Amino acid sequence: MLQELVINDFAIIDRMDINFKDNMTVLTGETGAGKSIIIDALGLLGGGRGSTEFIRKGKKKAVIQGQFKLPANAKTFKVLEEFGIDYDDDQLILQRELYKAGRNVCRVNGMLVNLTVLKKIGTTLIDIHGQNEHQELMRSENHIILLDSFNKKIAEKHAAYSETFQQYKQLNKELLQREKDEQAWNQRLDMLKYQADEIEAAGLKKNEDQQLLEEKNKLDNFQSIYAALEHSYQILSGENLDVLGKLGEAMEGIQKVSDLSESLQHISENISNVYYELEDVSREVVNELDMMEFDQGRLDEIEQRLEVIHQLKRKYGDSIDEILNYHEQITTELENMQNSEENVDEQKKRLALYFEQSQKLADEITTLRKQTALKLENSVHEQLSQLYMDKAVFKVKFEKLDKLTSLGQDKIEFYIQTNPGEEMGPLAKIASGGELSRMMLALKTIFSQGTGVTSIIFDEVDTGVSGRVAQAIAEKISQIGKNSQVLCISHLPQVAAIADHHYFIAKDIKNGRTETAITYLEGEMRIKELARMLSGTEITTLTIEHATEMIKMLQNLKQR
Repeated sequence: MLQELVINDFAIIDRMDINFKDNMTVLTGETGAGKSIIIDALGLLGGGRGSTEFIRKGKKKAVIQGQFKLPANAKTFKVLEEFGIDYDDDQLILQRELYKAGRNVCRVNGMLVNLTVLKKIGTTLIDIHGQNEHQELMRSENHIILLDSFNKKIAEKHAAYSETFQQYKQLNKELLQREKDEQAWNQRLDMLKYQADEIEAAGLKKNEDQQLLEEKNKLDNFQSIYAALEHSYQILSGENLDVLGKLGEAMEGIQKVSDLSESLQHISENISNVYYELEDVSREVVNELDMMEFDQGRLDEIEQRLEVIHQLKRKYGDSIDEILNYHEQITTELENMQNSEENVDEQKKRLALYFEQSQKLADEITTLRKQTALKLENSVHEQLSQLYMDKAVFKVKFEKLDKLTSLGQDKIEFYIQTNPGEEMGPLAKIASGGELSRMMLALKTIFSQGTGVTSIIFDEVDTGVSGRVAQAIAEKISQIGKNSQVLCISHLPQVAAIADHHYFIAKDIKNGRTETAITYLEGEMRIKELARMLSGTEITTLTIEHATEMIKMLQNLKQR
């Protein structure tokens, strides 16, 4: 329920702080005093469309805050958890700021949210009904949802249907897409097969191209390499120069005198090291010369292999690693496509099974709905009878659709015959405002327990009625207030008299500016306001007595 509403610089409201209670609260006052402005503020707090025109003249922004107490089973908790909004116990605070520059700032428990989130939370808290705001009940597409909410078994059955139907839809979508793109599918399949075969046939190995280039480089420069090695060998161990032999002689000569001093010992060690290193190098040169052999056939083979690798790089990657990675990717895709190709028949069998199960569940839901529709019709007739529309006939019209939908296979619309002899017609096309108000109240009375909304607001929904119908409407609104907090703006004394709480809205001029003020009425003040509503501006002893009697009578009636 809405516990407190704070409004700052909104329209003709400077500042207003209202504490609300449970059950039924009525707001009365002269036309234009600002009653509907309070409802507008609540609508904005619940995520309604804002406008800079709402901001009080001369102010930079308007601020609206509302504190709500949530019941343990409130749908609001799920929405808060969905968006990661923290909450403590059962308290919730909404805040909305409208700026002259057009900016909107929305907060839930101090956390900044966008307008979409605020609206989603607001729909679980506030349900506003005005003279022209019966959309939920008047839009035929909502009738099937309202009917389903009248029977919990339908919701349970629909959960099973929804799961099966979604599986059917998804599989059907895949198969339809497959058929639509069959030519592209086959072309893709052929291309992947060709590419995979081409890469596999090449038999690539990691770093193979680097090794081949190194070998090719040696063959391309065979003469130069051989001549350099031969020249090095002749210098080190050749007949003409034989550096290694001369160094060996020097090493033997120094070794004979190395024991005579430390410096000679150091020289001997260095010459020995150089000798043995050169000896190793000489052996390596000889080995390399022995292994060298020019093979033109091998060179041609290498060049051909490198050309194959080059062509593959042009198509599939800049390196052998990239080519092998690409091959792995297309092999996986190819396997999936081939498996999918083999499983088409199996998928079609599953599709038929999902459809059969969905159809069966849809038929069961239709049966439940028709049973529920009879109970709803009886409940509506009972409510309308209490609202002096006992001759009206209410029907739930069924039409079987030619295909399954997310809600089953039913199209449902509420029909009504308001007077004997007239034709049944869609609820949305009822002409009389008074009949429309009573119809809405009848349905709202029935559905108020299941909506989960914490606060229901009626903005002059009793317009166009009077006398005993007005009293019946008052009783009905009071009845709704037993299940949900009800805030009601009304000009009917019957509605004001039956309310549990009464606020009076008035406007005054202060410092040359119009302001709206609110006063909680009880006792004599409430009786005087009711007398004013009964007689107009002049309050007499008779109207005071009449008002006193009306309050006593309706309060006693409500308790009975």
